[in-house]
Amino acid sequence: MTNSETNRDAALYTICLFAAFADGGKSDSEREHLKSISESMLPEGYQPATLYRQVLLKQTTLADQVPLLDSPEWRQLAYEMAVHVCEADGQTSEKEKSFLTELASHLQIEATQAQEMVRQGDALAASSPENLLPPAIIPAPQETGIDAQADSTIMRYSIINGALELLPETLSTMAIIPLQMKLVNAVGKFHGYSLDKRQILEFLGAAGIGATSQVLEGYARKFLGGFMGKMGKQVLGKSIGGFAKKGADQLTSSAFSFASTWAIGQLAKRYYANGRSWSGIDAKATYENFQQQAAPLYQKVLPQIQEQASGLNYAKVLSMVRGQP
Repeated sequence: MTNSETNRDAALYTICLFAAFADGGKSDSEREHLKSISESMLPEGYQPATLYRQVLLKQTTLADQVPLLDSPEWRQLAYEMAVHVCEADGQTSEKEKSFLTELASHLQIEATQAQEMVRQGDALAASSPENLLPPAIIPAPQETGIDAQADSTIMRYSIINGALELLPETLSTMAIIPLQMKLVNAVGKFHGYSLDKRQILEFLGAAGIGATSQVLEGYARKFLGGFMGKMGKQVLGKSIGGFAKKGADQLTSSAFSFASTWAIGQLAKRYYANGRSWSGIDAKATYENFQQQAAPLYQKVLPQIQEQASGLNYAKVLSMVRGQP
């Protein structure tokens, strides 16, 4: 990796950290998770803890980082990543919108275009799963019990999230976190429960799943070479070097999103069946075990994921959000 690429990757991550802390509302556990991600995804030669501290203590600025993004394409990507991070736990706050306006100015992104990206992100964050999900391609379960209905719902959400990662548009992945949160609520309804957004975020936090950190990990898999190197780039035999999500990198992102969604759904099923209690459940270990179980499932349903992706594009996702045909 060249010095230019190393500086670019670090700048992308730094801008995402700025976005993550823009509203000042991150929990201690989420902050710790963000810090741990930096240790995995930053290129060798960088001190993750130092960079993380510089952002928190305001020892670096957007004006310092933007010049390290050496093309309009990378600056566009940086803005899309920042929007996605701000949207991770719901619609953008006024503080986050102010930050994104400042960032767009530094990145020389036209104001109307920048505002449209935020508006689209808010629409996805606020959408109902019924509008967002296309017709199911999973056969209805023959059984009518709670477990069968929950499993069918979990698979449906997992397939659509795997499919969204196969789309070429970066912003298409903004639908994944809202869908995972709504999956938790959908599974709860089978058991007679309904959680508000705060309770769902607490559920995810108990399993060590931070919405913001999950967004950053997703982007790292696609675009940041340091992270992919540590996640098995050598095994895949492919380098991350461009913007198109294709080949091994694209399928890796799809597999991660499928597995995390399936694991979240199964964890929710266990949690609700236990009376909405973690008693006797190691949430983090159980979630990680479910992720491992999802790997062979992904291979089985990959044709269905690809079929689902073939009928989607970002414009269609947005039209479904708006309730249009």
